[in-house]
Amino acid sequence: MLAAFLPGGSKVVLEEVPDPTPGPGQVLLATKASTICGSDLRAIYREHLGEGPEAYQGVVGGHEPAGQVVAVGDGVGRIRVGDRVVVYHISGCGQCEECRRGYQISCTATTRAAYGWQRDGGHADLLLTEERDLLVLPESLTFLDGAVVACGFGTAYEALCRVDVSGRDRVLVTGLGPVGSAVGLLAKAMGAPLVVGTDPSPARRELALQLGAVDHAVAGTDEELDALLGDGAEVAVDCSGNGRGQLTALRHTRRWGRAALVGEGGQLSVDVSEVLIHRQLTVHGSWVTSTARMGELLTNLDRWDLHPERLVTDTFPLSQAALAYETADAAQGGKVGIVWPA
Repeated sequence: MLAAFLPGGSKVVLEEVPDPTPGPGQVLLATKASTICGSDLRAIYREHLGEGPEAYQGVVGGHEPAGQVVAVGDGVGRIRVGDRVVVYHISGCGQCEECRRGYQISCTATTRAAYGWQRDGGHADLLLTEERDLLVLPESLTFLDGAVVACGFGTAYEALCRVDVSGRDRVLVTGLGPVGSAVGLLAKAMGAPLVVGTDPSPARRELALQLGAVDHAVAGTDEELDALLGDGAEVAVDCSGNGRGQLTALRHTRRWGRAALVGEGGQLSVDVSEVLIHRQLTVHGSWVTSTARMGELLTNLDRWDLHPERLVTDTFPLSQAALAYETADAAQGGKVGIVWPA
């Protein structure tokens, strides 16, 4: 099969590798969609910067896959050949407290392995998975919908559930990349009457408006946000992964409001008393999601008739994976996906 590897230095290498065979408890997928995440760019594609959970170990890239089951190993019972599935992209030990709660993302066992980071991921014609890492797609959702859910939409939904967003809340989103736009779309589906987004990129702001992810998109100055939100939003979610964006989110959260920090990679310096304590804020650090929450999200997307693939602005075949990564790294559009024929 054809597979894409990420050696660093903003390069993609395509290789022919042996087809995998499922062992006990394992499932083999024909990959149908595999989208590119900002963390792939930040910690693997440009340069191998990650340690621990983000250490790339030279495997097939891609941690946002969806596909169709073509074979199962011994002991597999829930998943069947022909099922359309999305892959929860961290395979944990299955025994620790975090794994039992469905938060394999937080598993600290030495056997923890993320698809596309420490075990082969979705940038290949076939993908070997563990049965426990799979969620069946509702018939209304496409493979590309599932791939976007696998990380970005799941991450956005988890953060909004943590802050308990509802129709009583105005929402501020700092950073209007794919995850930020996902936050906006989901916040509206969950009842938020007003969503304001900030991003320094005019192209990203315009795209978020076109997608209907935000009601207003601004660069993020205090003057702009004061005019739109007055004393602040009831809920703020930072998706920028930038200290300035994170501080903007916190400073423009209303007193007694709730904020979630989702974007990775930033360094934040904040006057804790002035910004957090005296304003009675609740701040959540939110890292990806759980399998249970992801299953809940898939059900709700079906009910809401909301298709995450609307965030995807560019698609490429696996043979053009290098161009797909160049496009994603330019950060001028939305989500970028590698797709296979139906």
